[in-house]
Amino acid sequence: MQPLMGSFQVLTAGALLALASAATAAPNPFAQPSPLPFEAPPFDKISDADYQSAIEEGIAASLAEIRGIADNPAPPTFDNTIVALERQGQALARAQLAFGQVTQANTNPTLQKAQAALAPKLAAYNDAVYLDPKLFARVKALHERRASLKLDDEQSMLLEDDYRRFVRAGAQLSPADQATLRDLNGRIASLGIDFRQKLLAATKSGALVIDDPARLAGLGKAEIDSAARDAKDRGLDGKYVLALQNTTSQPAIQSLTDRPAREILFDHSWTRAEKGDANDTRDTIAQLAQLRSQKASLLGYKTWADYSLEEQMAKNAQTAEGFMKALDAPTAAAQAREAGEIQAAIDADHGGFALQPWDWEIYAEKVRKAKLDLDENETKPYLEIWNVLENGVFYAAGQMYGLTFERRTDIPTYHPDIRVYEVFDADRKPLGLAYFDYWKRDNKAGGAWMNSFVRQSKLLGTKPVISNTANFTKPAPGAPALITFEDVRTMFHEFGHGLHGLMADQTYPSLSGTSVARDFVEFPSQFNEHWALEPRVLAHYARHYQTGAPMPQALVDKIKKADTFNQGFSFGELLAAAQLDMAWHSLPADAPKQDVDAFEAKALAATGLDVAKVPPRYRTSYFAHIWGGGYSAGYYAYIWTDMLQQNVYDWFESHGGMTRENGQRFRDLVLSRGHTEDYSVMLRNMIGHDPQVGPLLVKHGLGN
Repeated sequence: MQPLMGSFQVLTAGALLALASAATAAPNPFAQPSPLPFEAPPFDKISDADYQSAIEEGIAASLAEIRGIADNPAPPTFDNTIVALERQGQALARAQLAFGQVTQANTNPTLQKAQAALAPKLAAYNDAVYLDPKLFARVKALHERRASLKLDDEQSMLLEDDYRRFVRAGAQLSPADQATLRDLNGRIASLGIDFRQKLLAATKSGALVIDDPARLAGLGKAEIDSAARDAKDRGLDGKYVLALQNTTSQPAIQSLTDRPAREILFDHSWTRAEKGDANDTRDTIAQLAQLRSQKASLLGYKTWADYSLEEQMAKNAQTAEGFMKALDAPTAAAQAREAGEIQAAIDADHGGFALQPWDWEIYAEKVRKAKLDLDENETKPYLEIWNVLENGVFYAAGQMYGLTFERRTDIPTYHPDIRVYEVFDADRKPLGLAYFDYWKRDNKAGGAWMNSFVRQSKLLGTKPVISNTANFTKPAPGAPALITFEDVRTMFHEFGHGLHGLMADQTYPSLSGTSVARDFVEFPSQFNEHWALEPRVLAHYARHYQTGAPMPQALVDKIKKADTFNQGFSFGELLAAAQLDMAWHSLPADAPKQDVDAFEAKALAATGLDVAKVPPRYRTSYFAHIWGGGYSAGYYAYIWTDMLQQNVYDWFESHGGMTRENGQRFRDLVLSRGHTEDYSVMLRNMIGHDPQVGPLLVKHGLGN
């Protein structure tokens, strides 16, 4: 069956009836498939108040369907049990997929209240399904005689996945332990929502408000205008607001020439969720870490990391930790080398101070200009966001896979800034829909991500509807929508996820598209980043927004040469964050509740990286991936999948590069496969060997 969304007290008959009764008080826009193309969510018919009742009704309907499967008097078969589980719960899935995106990208008090109310109910629902002894008995009986069922490869994988999912959810625990597990799941779910809502508020209130425009020296006019608009939107006319991104380092730190302003902005970022106020996340985090380790122990695992990684490509925590440890020394060496160059630049500038984190990027930019003669502001006029999307991201997908795109203005969205495109395959058959929500808002979670509103499934007859979301700085009214080259990479990255969803070709929804391990799902997205610098793709989109002139080749060459510049910083902050995540989730069940800052300091010191000058990309208190998302003990996946994709890119380079033939091979062997095959087998089929770490080091300038 499809993995249940959310971390989900057995629901009593009375509670079930109460849910159903409450949910039927108003029409449910998710009760039936949407009449819109591709069953896209009818956002013009959905109110904020609809989500909670729709999800509650969906829970009630799903549990009724589950009861019918579990109580079926006929002996279990693949169709009446496993396939039946795939078919059930569609109204709930429709509501949850839309709710999940809207609460991340466009939340408000009504939606936040619904999140808090639904978290324990969804936890209870999850337990009601996976801890149902009659249902598990049917799945277990099929699993025990799987060799005689004559299943194809996808069916075999589905049965294996379902059985493991029940076991990992506690189906084999004693009734007493299951009761403990239900309590843990409910508390974990509620704390996850608590963290997300506190962090959103902390990030908003952590913005730096500046009265004197002189303190913004170094920022471009568009950035200053944007800061003024953000201040006006908050009722602070005449002031300037530098809103926080989700990462430790902030974009303006690279440009602000006022050193005290840089330090204050860094401090606002570093301490955003550690103010000792209602939005301080540390106690929530300490509880989450402790409860996760207790849950892992209850399920028979030493740590949460051991529990989490069992289902990943790496298989166990030792493999992931060993992989990261091997990268520490070359990364630390690069950091030392870069820090020396930056300190020399500070001294040459008569700075009179020792390098601090808020100095690194602005002086690294000076070093880059000196060594590579590259100024980021030179590139922006050639990178207008919608031109990058249509003539870069889409063009690359056409070159690789034969896809074409047509904008749809008749599809309702949850915010007017969103653009929607219909995607067509090479034979002009409709493939799906893609939404793009790029601009930062105070009510939007930080970062960038892809999600699905509708998952592809031959069984259900559904085609994919995917969404890409980011947090780029929206231009002031009338100003061009110019972005950085790093933003361009983000667009290609997230659409790599989108392609993984759009090209899914599975029968069963729970195996479809991006329903794969965390340390595999980032592989197609990182691979897609390469085409941002592919010469014919770059030439197609990198054009001056006023004149249409192509980006000069000299500037293109500078961008390419800069690819391995400052990797001690950029790769190091990622590696430190990944190891911080693993440290948190390697706590044993009997570990006491941690002092968050003390634990963080000890964990970072153990890496051997220069975390004093290069702090982790995410500090514990605002590490949304691991406390409010699905990457607990899994943030290493970004580095692991970087290794995978670089091996695949090297294969492309040695086999003709960006060609339709190679694109079709990648589509056939990876993008269209979902989780129908072992990941290592999938990769070997693609490149002919197991992944090697060497290409990763070379890519980042950390090895030969």
